[in-house]
Amino acid sequence: MQDKRLADFAQQHHIENMTIPSLMALSEGQKGYSIDKAKRFLKFQQRINKELLKHRVITDNPYTAWFEQGDQSLAQIKAFIIQFSVFSNQFLIAQLNKMIHAETLESMRASKEILANEIGVRFKQASQTTSGDPLGSTEGSIEGGIFHFGAGHFEWLYHIAQKLGLSFAEIGQPKHGTGPTLFFCNELIRLYGGDDYQVSQAASYAVENWAAAGFWRQLIKGLKCFNERNGSDLPLGFFIWHDQLESQHAAHTQEELEELYFTVDLDEDGFIRYGNEMLDGVAAFWEGLDEQRRELADMH
Repeated sequence: MQDKRLADFAQQHHIENMTIPSLMALSEGQKGYSIDKAKRFLKFQQRINKELLKHRVITDNPYTAWFEQGDQSLAQIKAFIIQFSVFSNQFLIAQLNKMIHAETLESMRASKEILANEIGVRFKQASQTTSGDPLGSTEGSIEGGIFHFGAGHFEWLYHIAQKLGLSFAEIGQPKHGTGPTLFFCNELIRLYGGDDYQVSQAASYAVENWAAAGFWRQLIKGLKCFNERNGSDLPLGFFIWHDQLESQHAAHTQEELEELYFTVDLDEDGFIRYGNEMLDGVAAFWEGLDEQRRELADMH
């Protein structure tokens, strides 16, 4: 009944593409929410779709397209895992900064959820005490969750590295990162973890839309092919878990953007500019990997 009422309300005011939480706030006349502003937002969303979400790293990533085919050599897989492990560790710094620079208790907690889960606190679902999945649930809260060293995301990557004959000291540290990987990590810290709330929200929106665009599935497919071709058993949990997580995040990211638009005086040009700067950083990472895998192919 509620959905039908909101659908009718949206149709009546020509704001059909807003998310449910925004429509509820608009229909209840919440502070800061107006039909005029909703219409302005929908125009802004069209700009975002054209000027931000068509970024090359979202629409056309040559490295992940190549990786998906599963033709990697052992050297290329090793290089990939090393660079990804550097990014994974540096992301902790960006996420910690995002938490420190939060403007509300709610956003601080949201950032803390991600950070604590990354380092090994499993999400706990209200309906059940433990998740049957050895990697833990992708839903719920860290509130009441249990810390396990082995649930730290970096340790999942380390399991893959071990299978490839890499030692702990050969992965994860910035000194193992290429120039493009470190540029990406620094941009994450500067933009995503930055002290300007609007900039960090733009970077966050850009990162979430990149992460939800399907690259995790391309990596999983490529790693499965590699395992089959080489008779190896690289554990894919790190990638499978993140793919499941991202499929839930996209809708939530959209709700956050709308809430931001109605609650602050958003600089639309700045949002698109900083979102693109973040995606340029992401693209540098993948383009660096693409260049590296070509060099490794030439060496054979």
